[in-house]
Amino acid sequence: MQIETTPLPGVLLLTPARHGDARGFFSESWNRRTLADSGVVLPEFVQDNHSMSAQTGTLRGLHYQSPPFAQGKLVRCGRGRLFDVAVDVRVGSPTYGQWFGTELSFENGRQLWIPAGFLHGFVTREPDTEIVYKCTAHYDRASDGAVAWDSVGIDWDVADPLLSDKDRDAQRLADLKSPFTYEEQA
Repeated sequence: MQIETTPLPGVLLLTPARHGDARGFFSESWNRRTLADSGVVLPEFVQDNHSMSAQTGTLRGLHYQSPPFAQGKLVRCGRGRLFDVAVDVRVGSPTYGQWFGTELSFENGRQLWIPAGFLHGFVTREPDTEIVYKCTAHYDRASDGAVAWDSVGIDWDVADPLLSDKDRDAQRLADLKSPFTYEEQA
């Protein structure tokens, strides 16, 4: 497993090895022991989610869940291609309001680890794109929140995305009273 840090402390880019032959490939997409042996210990996952977006330019996010139901997410693309984004919204963080984005695709097999305290969103680059992700907390409707996709300065490379009503009506980042607090790591 290739493990890369990003400009946002705690957000990691993970690329599992693929073992291929004429039939296709095999990849171990998640292995707690492999990561721990490399010094990466992630919280326990309690829920897996899978969504499919039929149209190119579908944008979902920027989403979060408030404590005590805050979610860390390990995100990958099961089919197609997407641009995945994490935004730091931990009050007191030296990178508050900054974002990191990367392409996740079926082809590249990359995964993005997004800890609790970050917004998450993505835009599809191909039709019928599937995103699959593990979560560290169960979904809780009362803790669900969103920030407007166009209020952070992210270059989504899409002029008129397909949005849900929730995402269209989301608050601006400048108006967010973040429920997350930065805790410096020793």
